[in-house]
Amino acid sequence: MAEQTTHTPAPRMALIGFGEAGEGFARAAGWKTARGWDVLPDRRAAMAGHGVSAGVGPADALADAQCVLSLVTADAALNAARDYAPLMPPGALWLDMNSVAPATKRAAAAAVIAAGGRYVDVAVMAPVDKALAVPLLLAGPDAAEAQELLAALGFINIRIVGDEVGRASAIKLCRSVMVKGLEALTAEMVLAAAQAGVVDEVLASLDASEKPVSWRERADYNLDRMLIHGRRRSAEMAEAAQMLRDAGMEPRMSEQTVRWQAALGELGLAPPPEGLRAKLDGIRATPDFKGEN
Repeated sequence: MAEQTTHTPAPRMALIGFGEAGEGFARAAGWKTARGWDVLPDRRAAMAGHGVSAGVGPADALADAQCVLSLVTADAALNAARDYAPLMPPGALWLDMNSVAPATKRAAAAAVIAAGGRYVDVAVMAPVDKALAVPLLLAGPDAAEAQELLAALGFINIRIVGDEVGRASAIKLCRSVMVKGLEALTAEMVLAAAQAGVVDEVLASLDASEKPVSWRERADYNLDRMLIHGRRRSAEMAEAAQMLRDAGMEPRMSEQTVRWQAALGELGLAPPPEGLRAKLDGIRATPDFKGEN
């Protein structure tokens, strides 16, 4: 006799916000019983074409939801929790998938819990065009139940990272410091190189110096260089910032690099401690370290 497997049935689910993420998820999932609400009428009108029934108001959309996916803009995430969580059934899960600071998620969690709901911090770790395959990190006391419900909704790449609300968001935003920062640095670099007529030469030089190493090794090496040579490198970057100003560009990223190089170079941790963790502990233990000079 074949072994029978059980599957968690798709939960009654509501979407708050129907922008790129909500529309992409709904299109891929083909949800049959999902309801939704968006403050913009054109987005509510778009729901029907993706299998989502728009409520006549937020209370109607949330009336019988077992879980709610909050997919609003970052600046609206906290108010969405405060305004709409009281409209959920008691004990429903509010899955906050917005990219906001850990403190903002903890404030949203407090609002949801005060309203009788349960809160899960969800970090979306890749562009939403990956649809249901997008990596999701979950944190909070109810993360395990949320993982089951999200899997039942069709999401296939879900990982729990802890029971503390804000942990998933911290992972996402710390990563964003690098990813979005590199994008901004790239823009500043190539625009300055274009002004100077040296784009091809600069990119070829970077290709020649690139080494395939892990991010842990790279972070350790970068901090090592800054702790030993930060003051000298700060002076060099001050000249780079001046070059950009001379070319009529505002050195937005370069000026901050001046400050970070100087801040670490002036800590006096030379020679630096061995290993990334020891360096981080040493920097954070320095009485005058505040991340700026």
